[in-house]
Amino acid sequence: MEKLKIGDIAPDFRAKNQHGEWVELKNLLGNKVVLYFYPKDDTPGCTAESCSLRDNYELLQQKGYRVMGVSVDDEKSHLKFANKYNLPFDLIVDDTKTIVQQYGVWVEKNMYGKTYMGTARTTFLINEKGVIDTIIEKVDTKNAAEQIVDL
Repeated sequence: MEKLKIGDIAPDFRAKNQHGEWVELKNLLGNKVVLYFYPKDDTPGCTAESCSLRDNYELLQQKGYRVMGVSVDDEKSHLKFANKYNLPFDLIVDDTKTIVQQYGVWVEKNMYGKTYMGTARTTFLINEKGVIDTIIEKVDTKNAAEQIVDL
């Protein structure tokens, strides 16, 4: 899969959120979308990133953004994570790893000398026409929302 770049059409997907409701990216045309990929529910970095977006959710909405997080965790894990931290946005279930592969964020990682496949923390800002405007590959988890707002 060729790596996505600014100016590409964001790959469409249809997947369930933490409430078991179907979400399709194409249904959000006309809205700007923050699509953030994170490795795992309820881990320190992912919690910091999600809470930064939660704490600045109103500001992001005022700027016209819909926020959606994606990880390979299942619906039950997403619901527990969203409820624990009062996350007001959709967490998309990608337990088949389809979306992470479409977006090129399912990558080989290395920790303590062991290699494994995992999600590269990446945020895509998608415009109202479904085009990728920005890709943030070096996400500052504690200031994830500020990185978006400051662009």
